[in-house]
Amino acid sequence: MAAFLWALLGVAAGACIAIQAPINAMLGRGLGMPVAAACVSFLSGAIILAVVVLATASFEGRGPDWRGPAAWLYFAGGALGTVYVTTAIFLTPRIGAAAVMAFAVSGQLLAGILLDRIGFLGMAVREVSVGRIAGAMLLVVGALMIRFY
Repeated sequence: MAAFLWALLGVAAGACIAIQAPINAMLGRGLGMPVAAACVSFLSGAIILAVVVLATASFEGRGPDWRGPAAWLYFAGGALGTVYVTTAIFLTPRIGAAAVMAFAVSGQLLAGILLDRIGFLGMAVREVSVGRIAGAMLLVVGALMIRFY
């Protein structure tokens, strides 16, 4: 049952990303600059997350250890998110939300297979198998079909 709920949560998160792309694209058109829309998206998300952090810290009776992580970790995730959000804002009106999501998921899966294989940042190492490669290639082919057929 727990595995089903985790899968459902993952599907819901993916749906949020798919819905976010056209919303941010429309914001970018309205602002006249896709990068400005990405900035607004990150700013609003940061404000919401700050409220969640404060509420969680209050509930748990402790706050984050801001000195714990390496300095580069404070920027790496945001920098990568900036590339994704800005690219999605730029591409969604040009190739459609389904194609953007298909290519994004393909990229996530291919990168995920590589990160699993090398045990990136202390993750458990998971070997590359024929099934994993076949699944990734099917997803890439599916993304191409969504875009071109």
